[in-house]
Amino acid sequence: MQLRGCGTALVTPFRQDGAIDDTALRNLIAWQIESGVDFLVPCGTTGETPTLTHDEWLFVIDVAIELAAGRVPIVAGATSNSTHEAVAKAREAAARPGVNAILTATPYYNKPTQEGQYRHFRTIAESIEKPIILYNVPGRTGANIEPATLARLAEVPNIIGVKEASGNIAQIAEICNAVPEHFLVFSGDDAITLPVISLGGVGIISVASNEIPKEMSELTNAALQGDWVKARKIHRQYLPLMQANFIESNPMPVKAVLAMMGRIEEVYRLPMVPMRHDTRSRLQQIAAEVGLLKAVAAVSDF
Repeated sequence: MQLRGCGTALVTPFRQDGAIDDTALRNLIAWQIESGVDFLVPCGTTGETPTLTHDEWLFVIDVAIELAAGRVPIVAGATSNSTHEAVAKAREAAARPGVNAILTATPYYNKPTQEGQYRHFRTIAESIEKPIILYNVPGRTGANIEPATLARLAEVPNIIGVKEASGNIAQIAEICNAVPEHFLVFSGDDAITLPVISLGGVGIISVASNEIPKEMSELTNAALQGDWVKARKIHRQYLPLMQANFIESNPMPVKAVLAMMGRIEEVYRLPMVPMRHDTRSRLQQIAAEVGLLKAVAAVSDF
């Protein structure tokens, strides 16, 4: 297993009756793999995982495993703000033969100290044998994994990387200097994929690749190969979409665009709700400007 490049933080499609849309989920995953994404991340923030039941959480992971069929790695999301529950979830996900690694975020709401975060993650890591990628997203959790803490955690043998979604380039630069060379630093924000890779990062765990899997994979791999002209060209074309995906809370915009593209139904689970009319109109305009909706219309016309 080589984890680098572009991994898609998969949305979870729902039907109008609120149940998981199995067909749309399978079609989405198949399209991601066919489009060249390097790995899949089911049941992260973008998957509305806090609203999934335990059985639904496992179902989404199992569908990803089935569709991937060993062609790309599966990094399964397993997060809780209770360390005991996070350990249980990590063990259950890691027991799936097709899961290659676990993604687990900082405990949310509790606001643990740096020492609390260190012990939380170390406890999870010591409970399983499979690799763990930490997820630092202080905008959602209320707590930041500081570079010194991450350097300590990098000493735990099966903690192999971090998805860094602080948006703080100075902090990410410090992290890249603080951790061992083999430790994997992934951008957690599409818009800063290129600077993170330039600092030593190995890729992106992406929201935008739900919509543009081929393009995000090409952007990431061009940057990793040092082809900055190609990488910047793709980045400049799709930066408005990357930014628009957060015009309201993720995953509301990305699911709206996928619905506009005809790939899923635009259904959310509370507390996620449909976008406001004004922001949705702006999002639709941006999606059209970058060519997503025009391409779909052309296929439909045919």
